[in-house]
Amino acid sequence: MQVLLLKDVDQVGQAGEIKRVADGYARNFLIPRGLATIATPGAIKKAELEREAAARRQAKELSEAQALAQALNGLTVSFQARAGEQDRLYGSITKADIAEELEKQVNQEVDRRKIELDEPIKDLGTHSITIHLAPDAEATINVVVERMDED
Repeated sequence: MQVLLLKDVDQVGQAGEIKRVADGYARNFLIPRGLATIATPGAIKKAELEREAAARRQAKELSEAQALAQALNGLTVSFQARAGEQDRLYGSITKADIAEELEKQVNQEVDRRKIELDEPIKDLGTHSITIHLAPDAEATINVVVERMDED
């Protein structure tokens, strides 16, 4: 029986592929679990349309990520924070703080999970941080942490 795979199936194939499988395997396992459907011309056409739409959506997201990376690249974000004698902050600057400040500067949402920061910034000074927006779109920004004037 010819089936159109709706999801990846181990040792059978990837989603969107048309495969020949045993009738019993298709009727008793693949189709009831929603892993495949019978490969009718309508189902094949629908799968092709979905694949094309996904490719267009992915290309659009990549171009948006590249535009955002271009806007962010080389940007400097400044923070003022209270610090002790050895230039250690009393608090810390987190990914969320950086993302919030970037959003204010570029008027576009920046996902904090895309910011590459192993641990929060706890020292005064300039820190270079990479933001991975997409596989082919990344930006490097500078985060400057200055001592807050305590009047």
